[in-house]
Amino acid sequence: MTKQVFPLSPDSYQRHVIHTRERHWAETNCYVDVWIELLHAWGFDPVAALPFTLTIDFEGDQWTFFKFPHTDLRSLYGLDVQELAIWQPLAEHVDEQVGLGRPVLVELDSYYLPDTEGTAYRRAHVKSTVAAIEIDMAQQRLGYFHGQGYYELYGEDFVNVFRLAGPVDPAMLPPYAEFVKRRHSRTVDVGSVTKTSVELLKKQLELIPEVNPFEKFKPRFAADLEWLTNESLDVFHQYSFATLRQFGASYEMAALYMDWLGAHDVAGLEIARDAFMQLSNGAKTLQFQLARAMARKKPLSLTPVDDMAETWQTAMTHLQSRVLAS
Repeated sequence: MTKQVFPLSPDSYQRHVIHTRERHWAETNCYVDVWIELLHAWGFDPVAALPFTLTIDFEGDQWTFFKFPHTDLRSLYGLDVQELAIWQPLAEHVDEQVGLGRPVLVELDSYYLPDTEGTAYRRAHVKSTVAAIEIDMAQQRLGYFHGQGYYELYGEDFVNVFRLAGPVDPAMLPPYAEFVKRRHSRTVDVGSVTKTSVELLKKQLELIPEVNPFEKFKPRFAADLEWLTNESLDVFHQYSFATLRQFGASYEMAALYMDWLGAHDVAGLEIARDAFMQLSNGAKTLQFQLARAMARKKPLSLTPVDDMAETWQTAMTHLQSRVLAS
């Protein structure tokens, strides 16, 4: 028996425009990309929930792994996200919750996710968050959001991704999982969503880093360059994901949010929008320069990080003057 939150087909599913347009960063991170498509499939506009992208910070050894705050999802769309305690086989929990009309967000092994063919599928064991919205236990089929789209897996992949074959290995701890309940009594229209989004923007502007994050990043980046130049390509990708890609993708989302506000009659944010796009593009350029420096075993100029610090300050000062003062 097939259970589903809503009927979708990988062949006909239309991704959100964020995942169809040309961007500096085709992917953000697994959690944000999944939520963008899940909200879109539910009929909500995910861009309204992007104020949180303004508050990312340099956290000492990485940039903030940015995520949609659950409180914002509740305020905007009436969605209640709760942790799912795994005390039965994972597939049974997914079957139960999806049968109740609740998507399940869970960390699965990309080794068994066919949409990662060419990267991790049958090549590398990499955890990644998916949102399960359809399951058929008898037919061994799972419908899920992952990355930029909607996919299905079957048979052997189903058995392996849910660890259904053979005895349970006590050393394999259950993954972190969440389920999402929708409160249908919540009014969701363009006017209310825009108003709530602007309110969330004001709250997030009060939570931006107290110290310019690029000023904190520069000395650590300089120290990291001393050992990075002797590391492998795999280490480059891991380092880049935790640093350059996180702030680059987040600020690209922030720029998209500025455009969304402009389209919803919140005017005068062009300076901030352009600054965020500069940060996103600068992160992409710096990523290429880092890869080249590592390959050639040569030093890398840190001047771009100084420029980013100034750009960040320009964006935040402009936003605070335009939004908080209104």
